[in-house]
Parts: sequence; structure tokens; C-alpha cells
Amino acid sequence: MQKVTPCLWFDNQAEEAANFYVSIFENSKILHIAHYPDDTAEKLGRAKGSVMTVRFVLDGQEYLGLNGGPNYKFTPAISLIVNCKTQEEIDRMWSKLLEGGNEVQCGWLTDKFGMSWQIVPATLGEIFAKCDAEASARVMKEVMQMVKLDINRLENAAAGRVPV
Repeated sequence: MQKVTPCLWFDNQAEEAANFYVSIFENSKILHIAHYPDDTAEKLGRAKGSVMTVRFVLDGQEYLGLNGGPNYKFTPAISLIVNCKTQEEIDRMWSKLLEGGNEVQCGWLTDKFGMSWQIVPATLGEIFAKCDAEASARVMKEVMQMVKLDINRLENAAAGRVPV
């Protein structure tokens, strides 16, 4: 068992969200679904047998989805970063996670459950590490102008090949 496991609070969509996420990421699966005991469900105004928690793994990282009610909503203050090796992977992850959600900016999107995701090139850190201050400013300017990130545009900005 991993030491730190993020808990994602849903109103009542934890199982639906877990199944959606597991369908997108490789090396992913549902580990366990727990249901509210009947007396607790009744006290909380939930249907008997309703899902309380879903333990699931996304690409080797364990999460817990909790159906805790409408008290809390996701905000961009917490986001999940997906490091992608190729532009094709960025495009695929972007497309799938965006289904029913909203594009934001700078490689961020909000999925249909309200979770914020950052879909980024795995090499973004390396691109910045190789840059001097001027090149870093060009790369950051490109990032700020994009919605979905484009590896070629970022590499061109780093190299000073930014279209005017």
C-alpha cells in the first residue's frame, strides 16, 4: 500500500468517475467498492446499498473516490498532472479527459466531474532546464497563449523559432 493516497470527494459520482478514469489510463483498475451500511445511508438520505467509496489505481497511483455529498466541490487549487511522452499522447489524453468537460488554458482542463487536469509534455521541465532567461520567457509566453499544449511550439520557442 502506498503511503499517501489522494481522496477525491464526489457528491455521488465516485464509481462513475473511477470507471471513466480507469478506461483512459493504462495500468489502471478498480480495487474495491464499499457501500454505505443501510443505517448510515438512511441517516444521510442516501439509497440503501449506495456506493460510499471506490479504491482505484490510475497508471500505478492509488486513489480513493468518496461519495460524501454535495458539501464540497473540486477547484483548480488541486489538479492532477499527466506527463505525456508524445504529442499524440497529449492529444489522446486531452480528448478523452475533456469529454463533457471544459478547456481552460496552459494545458489545463476540467473534466465532467469538475476535476482539474494538467496535460503536459513530460519534457517540459527539461525544456525549461535547458533555457536561459530569455528562452524561458519565450517558452512561458507560448504556454500562456495555448489551451492544449503543443510540444513543437514549445521546442521552437525554446530555440528562438517563434512565429512573429
